[in-house]
Amino acid sequence: MKMLRAVPLLFAIAGLAVVPLSQAQSPSASGNPSSAVVSANTQPQPEVTYTRPTQKTKLHNYVFDAFGPYPILGAAFAAGINQANNSPPEWRQGAEAYGKRFGSDFAIAATATTTRYVFAEALREDTLYYRCECKGAFPRLSHAVISTFTARRGDDGHRVFSLPALVGPYAGTMTAVYAWYPGRYDGRDAFRMGNYALLGYVGGNIALEFLYGGPHSLLSRLHLSNRSAQGPPSHP
Repeated sequence: MKMLRAVPLLFAIAGLAVVPLSQAQSPSASGNPSSAVVSANTQPQPEVTYTRPTQKTKLHNYVFDAFGPYPILGAAFAAGINQANNSPPEWRQGAEAYGKRFGSDFAIAATATTTRYVFAEALREDTLYYRCECKGAFPRLSHAVISTFTARRGDDGHRVFSLPALVGPYAGTMTAVYAWYPGRYDGRDAFRMGNYALLGYVGGNIALEFLYGGPHSLLSRLHLSNRSAQGPPSHP
């Protein structure tokens, strides 16, 4: 059980580990080369206009976040750790037990993501991740962390505290505890697991901020919010 709750923390630490490798690649460096000339001439940068994502973009990102390669790999990794530590012990060992643990971890993530997207849609919040226009590791790191608990709202895309982003991780772990976990688990276990799941979202945003490799990267093609964040028409 302890290892199950520690898995999201491992993902967050892994995300932090990429910070030194990505400092040389600022968001402006992946944009139009003419931006370097503007900076050299100390001319003011044009104001970036926010454009709300289309329903197609939001659906694409939901499918990626809930059922894409990252939640599958994350569930496989978590299931392997839980299998090695026999957690929960009631599920025992063997291929069938691993499949049960994998299904559990994947379902927790999918439930959390679905709750966040549906709740955000009801509140008309933009849940997509937008990379920071700032430079430097610490400002970008702060932006990634803050984005975990906030969202864009309104036609101007102003940032607000996001209740869906906070509720989502706990919805996933609460569902697991009361739907398919052994009976000895209760709300306190779900709350503790949700805390680490929320930390996992922080690690995911850090990865989106620092691992993006440009408009032709695999991550850009799979996760439209990063591609749309590169140009002035889409990035707030």
